[in-house]
This record gives sequence, C-alpha cells and structure tokens, in this order.
Amino acid sequence: MTCQKATTGFLPGADTLLLKNIFKPEIVNKFLMSFQNALRGLTFIFKSQPNARIELSITGIVIITAILLRISPSEWIIILLCIAMVLALEGINTAIEVLADKLHPDFDVEIGKAKDVAAAAVLICSIVAAIIGFIIFVPRFIILF
Repeated sequence: MTCQKATTGFLPGADTLLLKNIFKPEIVNKFLMSFQNALRGLTFIFKSQPNARIELSITGIVIITAILLRISPSEWIIILLCIAMVLALEGINTAIEVLADKLHPDFDVEIGKAKDVAAAAVLICSIVAAIIGFIIFVPRFIILF
C-alpha cells in the first residue's frame, strides 16, 4: 500500500497554486488599495460627523478607564465589541446619509425616514453599549469609593 500526500485543496497542488496567486503584485496592490479606501472613509466619517467625533472621544475615555480599572480579558472583549459596533454603525449611517443626499438632494419624506431609521440604529447600539459599560464599570467604581 502507498500513502498519498495530504492536500488542503480539491486538487493536488491547489494549495500551493493558491498561495502563489495571493502574493501576485496585482493582488497585493488591490489589497493595499482597499486599506487606503477604508482609511479615506474613516477620515471622512470623523471629519464630517460631529457624533462620530463624540463617539471617538467616549471611546478614548472608556479605554483609559478600562486600563486604569484593570478589567478582565473577557470584559475587554465585550467593551471592544461595543466600541466596534457603535463606530461601524456610525459609518453605515454616514454612508446611507451621503447616498441619500446624492440621490435626492431635495427634501423627501421617505428618504428622511430611511435616514432616521439608520440614526436610530446607532442610538440603540449606543444605549446598549452604555448599559454594558455601566454594568462593567460601576461595580469597580463602587469598590473604589
């Protein structure tokens, strides 16, 4: 009996071919361009949206507080997920607003509803994140004082 070499792909050598294709210059360039586009979007959010700047400030305060209070690794995971959800929803909200304003620059009731719903999603996430923050931080503050 002979043993065959195990491969991760459907065809022998497919995994090697996949690695060669991933590191082609045009693939790497597209990958780097996607990061550049994302950073441009991130910059746009924080330059154009006052609420995003407020959320970023709150993020800084929360991270400094978490470091000072030495929260557990599982609490860090929860806090970071909350931060990511709020900031990501703010980005989605901004994208919806920009697209809606471009498609219909004049006032439109239905577009207004869509923008309000997107803003409400950010608000809901922010409220839940704040509640989670209170659950994690308040007991530690009570112990301190």
